[in-house]
Amino acid sequence: MLTEESKHAVTPKTYEAQPPSLHYRDVLALATSTGPWSPALLAAIELAALWRSNVTGCYVPGHLREQRAHESEATVMSLLTDIDYDCVEDAHAFQVFACSHGARYASWMVTRMAVAPTLRKLGAWHDVAVLERDMVDETRVFDVLGEAMLGCRIPCLILPPHWDKALSFKRIVIGWNGSFEATRALHGALPLLKNAEEVTLINGEIRTPYDSQVSVAEPDPIIYLMHHGVAAKPHYIRVPADEAGEVLLKKAKTEHSDLLVMGGYGHSRIRERVLGGATRHVMAHADIPVFMQH
Repeated sequence: MLTEESKHAVTPKTYEAQPPSLHYRDVLALATSTGPWSPALLAAIELAALWRSNVTGCYVPGHLREQRAHESEATVMSLLTDIDYDCVEDAHAFQVFACSHGARYASWMVTRMAVAPTLRKLGAWHDVAVLERDMVDETRVFDVLGEAMLGCRIPCLILPPHWDKALSFKRIVIGWNGSFEATRALHGALPLLKNAEEVTLINGEIRTPYDSQVSVAEPDPIIYLMHHGVAAKPHYIRVPADEAGEVLLKKAKTEHSDLLVMGGYGHSRIRERVLGGATRHVMAHADIPVFMQH
């Protein structure tokens, strides 16, 4: 029991609040091969290893990679089957490989439906997804991957064709134009931006005549990044929308960037997803990984 004298001698403990670290806890990869491991799997493991996070590999059989969502068989009862029921050896090999390379936990699945519904379903359980642009035929990139990226609601790291390099996030370029999609992409990329040595924000902000009627003032992206410990240098451009994608890629090349961050744009046109010009150009021509979010 404390005496009256000892009560005054007790100094209460003070705890300094620690801000939560920004990282991706669950990383998803859509895989195209197991021997060797496809680029998306290797990149996803690299991401997971940065924060000792969980990684999921989902194998997409070849005949399903070219299908659009509405072309999938409606009679299929389940979207996913755990590969433990199909290919125990691949599942075990992936778990051992991923965990030995820094992942906290690894799981393996096989999809039974098209890329878009697979990514949408699994995306709800993950923070970021890794895709290979050449997982589909060149003529189906926009129809299949574009549809999947626009519908999954999580950030996607899209690897260029024949990717065989280690990921690097030392130099990152952000394309930002004040849109909701660009802002979500910037926010979603924060874990990577905080690890970068150089960040360039290309500001092509477009204001509409109705902006003055909006009662909520948005943060300045440079100041927002600064509050998160990211020192970004601004670069302002004014180009027509149909030239934005080309300008972004040129600037990324000039800056020797390892990654381009941008919003993924698209809209529906009579049941069909149509990609915006900048999104379409970047997806078609980028030779570095692109971090996109719709």
